[in-house]
Amino acid sequence: MRASTFFTSTFFAATALAHGNIVSPPVRLPGPVTQQVCGADTVSALTADETGPLENIPSNGAPDCNVFLCKGVQFEDNQNNVQAFAPGEQVDFAAELPIPHEGPCNVSVVDLATNTLVGQPLISFASYADENLAQLPLNNTQFSVTMPTDLGTQCQQPGECAMQWFWFGTNAQQTYENCVDFVMTA
Repeated sequence: MRASTFFTSTFFAATALAHGNIVSPPVRLPGPVTQQVCGADTVSALTADETGPLENIPSNGAPDCNVFLCKGVQFEDNQNNVQAFAPGEQVDFAAELPIPHEGPCNVSVVDLATNTLVGQPLISFASYADENLAQLPLNNTQFSVTMPTDLGTQCQQPGECAMQWFWFGTNAQQTYENCVDFVMTA
């Protein structure tokens, strides 16, 4: 009985925390502006489990805290992490997926002012992080995207655009997201 209680508790703890996130390139992390906009509970949830689903992040009803846009993490806390990419440049991503949940995933350029996609996704997976596989395909944790060549003058100012990794675990009904702030260079 004690062994089953131990394993049940261990399994519950493992499923309560740690699902997936991007570890490279640098993603947005919460700071004082995020706490001011979203509240201490939001920042606490974000720092307690950087890999947790959006559904576990409270927004405390704050009108400017949109957890479905970069997890609610504010650009102002991340100005030193803005990456510079050239049109057509290949950008390597590394993901950490300690608890996979099969579902669709993509990386897209997002206009941060409107929370809308700019163009087509840079990469899409119809089936990503399938927990039924003995081992995940390498392209689930290491993949590359090619920066668009048709953005014109879009995404040239810091805070205007981000590359957003978006993954939805279909059976788990959980959403995962990270944002990489960037500017396009000439």
